[in-house]
Amino acid sequence: MKKINCILLVDDNPADNYYNQFIITDAGVCNHVQTAINGVEALSYLRKAAEQNPEGSFPQPDIIFLDINMPRMNGFEFLEEYKKLDEALKSKVLIIMLTTSLNPYDKERAMTYEEVSEFQTKPLSIDVVKEIIERHF
Repeated sequence: MKKINCILLVDDNPADNYYNQFIITDAGVCNHVQTAINGVEALSYLRKAAEQNPEGSFPQPDIIFLDINMPRMNGFEFLEEYKKLDEALKSKVLIIMLTTSLNPYDKERAMTYEEVSEFQTKPLSIDVVKEIIERHF
């Protein structure tokens, strides 16, 4: 099984973050799992990761699992701001929308962004995480 360095979970629900962190850790597919509770925090994290901080407290994510419905900055607003970032900040980052939404419009809208690679429905499972890693890395 391939292993990546970091996954960033962007979700305002602490229970979802806890569960997804547990699943990703249990799958053994990455070295670090980081969380942000909205798009504003996620953008801040990406900027700090780009600074190549010496302590490694902000490793560059290989995958971002992005929720749609969040306060301050939702998933679609995050994507609009993400598109404006310097290419160095977003190079080689795989974005996967991870949501409870069953609305086909949400999936259709998410897939209009070239930055979004997949649309997955919560909750994650070990098999889904491993399949994503195998497909993309």
